[in-house]
Amino acid sequence: MITSYSRQAPCRRRHMSDPSQRPTTDKITVALTEMLPTPSTSHVPFERIYEPAEDSYLLLDTLSSPSEVAFLRHRFRQYPELTNDAGGDRRSPLVVEVGTGSGVVLAFLTAHAGAIFGREDVLTLGTDVNCYACHASQKTVAHAVDGFMSTNDAALPVKSVPGPAKYLDSLLTDLCAPLRSGVTDVLVFNPPYVPTSSLPSLPEIDAKTAVSSSASSASSLKDDSHLLALSYAGGIDGMETTDRLLAELDYLLDQHWGVAYVLLCAQNKPEEVKHRIQHSVFGWVVETVGRSGKAAGWEKLEVLRIWRQDREIVAS
Repeated sequence: MITSYSRQAPCRRRHMSDPSQRPTTDKITVALTEMLPTPSTSHVPFERIYEPAEDSYLLLDTLSSPSEVAFLRHRFRQYPELTNDAGGDRRSPLVVEVGTGSGVVLAFLTAHAGAIFGREDVLTLGTDVNCYACHASQKTVAHAVDGFMSTNDAALPVKSVPGPAKYLDSLLTDLCAPLRSGVTDVLVFNPPYVPTSSLPSLPEIDAKTAVSSSASSASSLKDDSHLLALSYAGGIDGMETTDRLLAELDYLLDQHWGVAYVLLCAQNKPEEVKHRIQHSVFGWVVETVGRSGKAAGWEKLEVLRIWRQDREIVAS
């Protein structure tokens, strides 16, 4: 077990400096995405919930970068084949964050779904094995949406973009266990990626006690340390939990338009992971779409985008 792992949040988000990650796009899109504020997590008890750090902010910067905004808007603009189970009306895109922690990424995607996806009918959902994280995420999302809706004369031109997504809930569950096949359109995962000798045991998931537990302030150092370990301890190569999710992607994602964003660190051997994904039987394409700075040492981070190239929407 790595006990010296530090997770201090930087004072502000770091924006990607690699020109390949910030291609030239229309000026309106660039202006909108660069103005999106980071949700507040001042209410979150960080003694038992992962505190937003460089990995969290890299995800925010990646998902709101002009290149990814262009990709997501193009991919989900028309939805010619995304229909409900009865084959009738088109359904709304569902964005799922696995392992929400404080809820900063989920809240960001919910509050700024209009700017990122260019449409108003986006749905968002979160999951976590930590009941305190689920409770905190609900508050973080609510605060972020309230802040967006009350912004009228500030720098963000709220009247020029669609509004926030419809936030469904934060589910107390392991990965995406309750979700049906093919209902997820965008999956975001900042996994426990630190290599450790073993994985911490999952807590008992009891929906009946989750509400009372999440509202309670009572805790012990041992319990809190275990909950934090769940957020960073990744087992062999830091990949044991991530591999479980990757194995489920074909089941979870919409077969036409589904796309996943997964964060890795250098010790996860990202090039080997990408090769394995690309050569699986599911026809995935994988590309690195976000990187942390070169001064990040062993914890150098990158964000993978995983999707099916042959399902690209043809621009009209």
